[in-house]
Amino acid sequence: MTFKARGPVQPAGNRGTELATTFQYDVVIIGAGPAGMCAGMYAGRSMLNTVVLERGFPGGELLNTEVIEDYPGFEHVLGHELAQKFADHAAKFGAEFRNGVVVESVQKRPDGMFEARTESGDTFVSKSVIITAGGTPIKLGIPGELEYAGKGVSYCAICDGAFFRGHTIAVVGGGDAATEEADFLTRYAEKVYLIHRRDELRASKILQQRLFANPKVEVIWNSVVDEVEGDEQGLVRNLKLRDVLTNESRDLAATGLFVFVGFRPNTGIIDGHVDHDDMGYLRTDANMHTSIRGLFAAGDVRSQLTRQVTTAVGDATTAAIAAEKYLKALADGDPDEPIEGTGGYTA
Repeated sequence: MTFKARGPVQPAGNRGTELATTFQYDVVIIGAGPAGMCAGMYAGRSMLNTVVLERGFPGGELLNTEVIEDYPGFEHVLGHELAQKFADHAAKFGAEFRNGVVVESVQKRPDGMFEARTESGDTFVSKSVIITAGGTPIKLGIPGELEYAGKGVSYCAICDGAFFRGHTIAVVGGGDAATEEADFLTRYAEKVYLIHRRDELRASKILQQRLFANPKVEVIWNSVVDEVEGDEQGLVRNLKLRDVLTNESRDLAATGLFVFVGFRPNTGIIDGHVDHDDMGYLRTDANMHTSIRGLFAAGDVRSQLTRQVTTAVGDATTAAIAAEKYLKALADGDPDEPIEGTGGYTA
């Protein structure tokens, strides 16, 4: 059921002065966040020839989170430390990690094999693919935002809200996420400002009602944040606001800035139609199988209620085990056999 070769099997052309190469695996996992690393561990445990392709370094959003306090068994762990533990665990069971690999497209060929083509020109061919590429919070693109990320600037209220007990913080956005998270953050913060560039919110009416009824929340209308400023300790201390109608600027003393202006799932690499929701998140069955047979999805890239480390590794566990069963069905000569537990997709 596994390929004999772990590595290059034939040249695939040239990109600049480097020789592009084709590699073959049983399973290619795209993205090395918590979901990708967990899927790599389970695929390795199943003795599958597995590679995890990551554009940066293993960790995903863990590398952008200073402290994790909501992962079972770890009351307090640095994000990069937990990422290292995940990667080491997966590697122990044989998963291969390739860092600095940018996947440009994933396509299922007529012969049933998948091709993951990379920016460098290399191609990774496999019988199955698990997409764990996650998503990217849309940033404001203002001075100080990246500098103070993890030091007062956050994109996850559940992850970081507890660090702002008794603080004055601001939330940017006007949709469901911003409205709901601003209300949630009042569990910790003494005061929450919701900053919105328009004069009305886009959030659902019930969420707006809850927000307006919360005495800890004040909405700042028709305004944007132009700059994030910090103190001598390198933490957020002030926001530069601008009224979009009058163009007047003012300071807002705040120790935290939570940005909820959108989130883009990294699903654009899939070449071919795959079932997804209105926001571009992949729809799967209970086995994490997408509408393309042999293509699985796990973690933030998948359409679901929450996006946490715990849900990512849960998805990944299921996806890797389901992929192993799918490969066994292929080896048994019955590629359309439903994965045990559900009917599965047959496309």
